[in-house]
Amino acid sequence: MLRGVVFDMDGVVIDSHPAHRAAWKAFLEALGTTVADSELDIIIDGGKREEILKHFLGDLTPQQISDYGKRKDEILRNRCTKLEPMPGVIQFLEQLCISGIRVALATSAGKHRTLGTLEELRIAHYFETVVTGDDVAAGKPDPAVYRLAASRMQELPERLLAVEDAVSGVKAARSAGFRCAAIAHNGRADSLRKAGANPIVQDFRSLSLTELQALFPGTSAL
Repeated sequence: MLRGVVFDMDGVVIDSHPAHRAAWKAFLEALGTTVADSELDIIIDGGKREEILKHFLGDLTPQQISDYGKRKDEILRNRCTKLEPMPGVIQFLEQLCISGIRVALATSAGKHRTLGTLEELRIAHYFETVVTGDDVAAGKPDPAVYRLAASRMQELPERLLAVEDAVSGVKAARSAGFRCAAIAHNGRADSLRKAGANPIVQDFRSLSLTELQALFPGTSAL
C-alpha cells in the first residue's frame, strides 16, 4: 500500500538546475577555477554542498565550506533568477493531498536554502516532513536522507515512493528500500532506469497516481 511520496527538491520540485549551474560556474571562476559545462554535472547529481566544494577545490576547513557556500548563494541571489515549480508538480501535490497520501521532501541541499525556497514558492505547506543535507553525514547516493525521511514519517520504506531526477538519488532511494519514480527532463532516462527507477516520465503531467498506486501490493486503483 502506498503511504507516502518523498520528493527530491532540485530538478524535481523546483526548476533550479540551470540557475545553480550558472551560479556554481561563476563562483568557481571568481576563485580562478575554470570548469567545463560537463564538469558541472556533479551539482545536479544529489551531492551535498560540502562534497561539491571539495570536488572542485580539494580539502577545505569547515569555516571555508561555510564561507564559500554563502558566497555561492549570494551569487545565485544576485543573478535575480526567479525559481519556478516544475511543470505539473503543484497539481500532483494537490492530488496526493486529496488522496490522503503523505508528502515529504528529502534533499541534499542545506536547510536554510531548502526552507527558504519552499516558502518563496509558497509550497512549504504540502510537506509534512523535510529532511535536508544538514540532517545527514553523507549526500546521495548514500541512503541516509531517505532512511531518515521514512523514520520521521514513521512509515516502512517499502510503502514509500521517492521521486528523483538523478542517478545518485535513485540509488539512494532504492538502497533505503523505497520504490522510485524518475523525472527524465535531463535526458537521462536510460541511466535512471538502470539505477532502478520505474516509472520514468518527462514531467509530472505524465505521472499517473493510479499507476503509482498499482505498484504497491494491496492498493486498489482510485
